Amino acid sequence: MKTYGLIGYPLSQSFSQKYFSSKFAEDNIEARYLNFPIASIEELPQLIAHHPYIGGLNVTIPYKEKVMAYLSEMDVIAEEAGAVNVVKFDWSNPLKPKLIGFNTDIIGFTNSIKPLLKEHHKSALILGTGGAAKAVGFALKKMDISYQFVSRSPQGDKQLSYDAIDAAAMAHNTIIINTTPLGMYGDLEAKPDIPYHNCGKEHLFFDLIYNPEVTAFLKAGQLQGATIKNGLEMLHLQAEAAWEIWNK
Repeated sequence: MKTYGLIGYPLSQSFSQKYFSSKFAEDNIEARYLNFPIASIEELPQLIAHHPYIGGLNVTIPYKEKVMAYLSEMDVIAEEAGAVNVVKFDWSNPLKPKLIGFNTDIIGFTNSIKPLLKEHHKSALILGTGGAAKAVGFALKKMDISYQFVSRSPQGDKQLSYDAIDAAAMAHNTIIINTTPLGMYGDLEAKPDIPYHNCGKEHLFFDLIYNPEVTAFLKAGQLQGATIKNGLEMLHLQAEAAWEIWNK
């Protein structure tokens, strides 16, 4: 039986296993999808050695950048984005599989947010600076939307500190995207520290988190009249794109 799976840590909140298991059952696909909660990316070679039948992996927090050191090659888009969330395995050489990296977060995010974009959505704040944030930034660039990353420890001109987000910054950036894990189950009240009272109905709040359905971040935006969307559709879209990659 062909095996696929997800690497990351922790994985207790991930819907990927449920999504693919349902897909395999509904489409009568002889395959299984397993969670591989590895505490360090250095465990990846050992994982592959124990499962020499893996057809592909999804990659989630905190390994979307770290996994790149273990790849044989990368898709051009993933390389440019600087993050990988899909790994395809080529077992032509059974003793040394070729690992090829892709990024389907980009297409998932793009196709999920596009229907909500209006004329005034010209600039965005991306909360977080990890692999998911890089994919979001790449997607926004392709949609001709300017953006800045927001970090607790900003580096360079492309990053702001949370303290630097004032009323003017909120007025200018009408798209606010949370790529941090703040607000996931375990700490439902947690949310990025931004001046929510300075947003309004012209704002679009997008949270890559999908569990819970409405995070504290989205709720705070919604209370101010902002349009909100969580990451569930993005998950489905990127998962289908991953399935196409694994089977082409």
